[in-house]
Amino acid sequence: MSWLDVCDAEDIDLEDVIRFDHGDRTFAVYRSADGAVFATDGLCTHEQVHLCGGLVIDDTIECPKHNGRFNYQTGAALRAPVYDALATYPARLNNGRIEIEVIKSSNSKNNNDPPL
Repeated sequence: MSWLDVCDAEDIDLEDVIRFDHGDRTFAVYRSADGAVFATDGLCTHEQVHLCGGLVIDDTIECPKHNGRFNYQTGAALRAPVYDALATYPARLNNGRIEIEVIKSSNSKNNNDPPL
């Protein structure tokens, strides 16, 4: 398994999200209020809208299109119109850089995500 370099930790404000594209996949990368980092699929499971334009409050991301909400730490769908969870990925701080590991997600429906 390999880690992908996303950005400098200071490039994401506390309680914020950025878009990270790798290959043909899009991810959302978050920093919590205490500076911890998290990663999910970057598209809402309802209508495939980019989550990076959404509002982050506490451990929740709100989709900018229909206001569905997810817990970005667990991927759980929290409010309609979303019902399917987001896939989540390991994320870490390494020497001031944010990295994510995307070989397998913790919430993938078949847990056989293709290697990147």
